[in-house]
Amino acid sequence: MSLWFSGSAVVPALTREWHLSPGTASWLTLSVQLGFVAGTLLSALLNLPDVISPRHLFTLTAIFAALANAAFGFLAHDARVGIPLRFLTGIFLAGVYPPAMKILATWFRHGRGLALGVLVGALTLGKAAPYLVNGIGSQNWRYNVMFVSLLAVAGGSIVLFFVSDGPYALPAARFDWKQAGKVFSNRALRLANLGYFGHMWELYAMWTWIPFMIRASLSLRKSDPSLAEVASFLVIGCGAAGCVIAGLIADRVGRTIVTSAAMAISGSCCLFIGLLFGANPILLLIVAAIWGASVVADSAQFSACVTELGDPQYIGTALTMQTCLGFLLTVISIELIPRLVDLVGWRYAFVILAPGPLFGVIAMLRLRGLPEAMKIANGKR
Repeated sequence: MSLWFSGSAVVPALTREWHLSPGTASWLTLSVQLGFVAGTLLSALLNLPDVISPRHLFTLTAIFAALANAAFGFLAHDARVGIPLRFLTGIFLAGVYPPAMKILATWFRHGRGLALGVLVGALTLGKAAPYLVNGIGSQNWRYNVMFVSLLAVAGGSIVLFFVSDGPYALPAARFDWKQAGKVFSNRALRLANLGYFGHMWELYAMWTWIPFMIRASLSLRKSDPSLAEVASFLVIGCGAAGCVIAGLIADRVGRTIVTSAAMAISGSCCLFIGLLFGANPILLLIVAAIWGASVVADSAQFSACVTELGDPQYIGTALTMQTCLGFLLTVISIELIPRLVDLVGWRYAFVILAPGPLFGVIAMLRLRGLPEAMKIANGKR
């Protein structure tokens, strides 16, 4: 998943080299989101993670995504070529994330929240990795992008050669295009997805734009530019710890409580973080790290809810449809932030994200009150 932000991480260099406007630069991330939406929609409609081996799907798409990213690093010399290649990368990444969740779910009935928390923690570190590579790697952005492609090939190879389906795996399902729509007909599943959508409204806008905010804030203090890149890696990477801790707690006290608490914390950070723009860098980074840890801590628990509330035969389709719609929503919030920065500055731009976690809290607390919630976390809800 390090491929995801490999374009965003090198935006400062691309802005200078390609003379990008802020709007065009944002499309280097938006195109990945839209590609992922297109890929997951196709995958869900065709039931791909359920009718073919998710391991083989993971490996094949990881390698193709790496090739698309390598083409971006090797061939792109302007946004007209770069943006379509980022879109293609997003399409292929749709075959990595949902199948990975399905594979892991086949290994766990108890402790599934922690297991998926570790997986999403790994995803978080992967998405943060390009900022670290950019901060300590080559001054030539193309070499950094190519290195990230090698990481993705390594990840796909690990799944192919060292991972197998778990003891709770079911035989391949029959193709049923109607399964993609059942995420709405099941009330409990619908509420879990609504909670996820509130979470996603905030998550990717934060992940996309917090490095830009940190760069702008530290530049006011005349700090070393590489410090902002490493700080961005640490802030986003803190989410890995948040995912694991949330998973441990969720398996013991319940997923609806943990997701609600995480969204309450991250939503508060949306309101507060901007007040620290241009202020003491240490204080800014502490609050940003808290936000980074909480903003993704609940992500795996929404996925765990889907695996527990949905049809076991079509878990892969349900997870893929959930991510498809959630990532489609992120396109809007990602696009809103730079517009608000132009209007009100970094001080208030992130406030627009706060309604998402609020909506998510309401949905998860309503889910907690349903009888079907007893299926979650072995009755812990």
